[in-house]
Amino acid sequence: MRVLIAEHDYLLYTRLLQEAAPDIEILSSGDSAQLAAMAPQAQVWLGQPDLLASLLLQGSKPQWIQSTWAGITPLLDERLPRDYRLSRAVGIFGQVMAEYMLTYMLGHEREVLARLMSQVERKWDNRPGQSLAGRKVLIVGTGDIGRSVAQFLKPFGVQLYGVASTAREERGFEQVVSLQDMPELLGDMDYVINLLPNTPQTHDLYDARLFACFKPTALFINAGRGVAVVDADLVAALKDGLLAGAVIDVCRQEPLPQRHPFWTAYGLLLTGHSSAPTSPAAMTGLFLDNLRAFQAGETLRGEVDFNKGY
Repeated sequence: MRVLIAEHDYLLYTRLLQEAAPDIEILSSGDSAQLAAMAPQAQVWLGQPDLLASLLLQGSKPQWIQSTWAGITPLLDERLPRDYRLSRAVGIFGQVMAEYMLTYMLGHEREVLARLMSQVERKWDNRPGQSLAGRKVLIVGTGDIGRSVAQFLKPFGVQLYGVASTAREERGFEQVVSLQDMPELLGDMDYVINLLPNTPQTHDLYDARLFACFKPTALFINAGRGVAVVDADLVAALKDGLLAGAVIDVCRQEPLPQRHPFWTAYGLLLTGHSSAPTSPAAMTGLFLDNLRAFQAGETLRGEVDFNKGY
């Protein structure tokens, strides 16, 4: 079996795969021209979607692609073929994403940024901190990552609510509603966590109309996709006090342009798409599990339905 690795960390992935499965023949390079020359020789590709999309554009196509990202947007470009199997990274981001959420949720409750400002101003800040216990948390996107995040948040005593494509029963959640019914819940939520994938249905979801439904003391955290938020509407909502703050990990354009209003928006913290980096060791384990399934003709973990976009 020949596997092409198209990754910025290709040397690390090569070593991990060679150690775990020495029978696999690995083709990889840090040079894009060499990668393009190697691509037709491998029936399986492993790597990041932006580099893989570039190879597909040049005419090569494997039988199966394993993405090292949870998101696979570059591979959904209309110019690219779709007659191959594609799987995205699943089951490896739950804890690290939950740690990201807890960092900023606890920071919000304990008013860390305000205390830092007090220290800069040499003011003794002895206001009591608040707790997550009893807070209502809305997880918008109750897929693999959303369910994992919920499991890590539960021990903190929060009440969990969810949003999915359709309403359903979900273990650990008080209620899971459809996207259409989401506005009805927002007024009671202390935290709104967006984890939705990039699909036509999720573009511009968070607009002025939706922000008007938020609880004024709520914190909005977006670690899903930047296209879900109408940037100008979020900036205006923060300025008008429609919500207490926002933590933005993903943006429509990355890196964020220097003149973008997010840089100076009141109550907005940027975290530079750092919420859930891929662990090469965990990704290698997922890939090898899926490789065995691929060779057996079985369903892959995280297999993508091109019609749905995830």
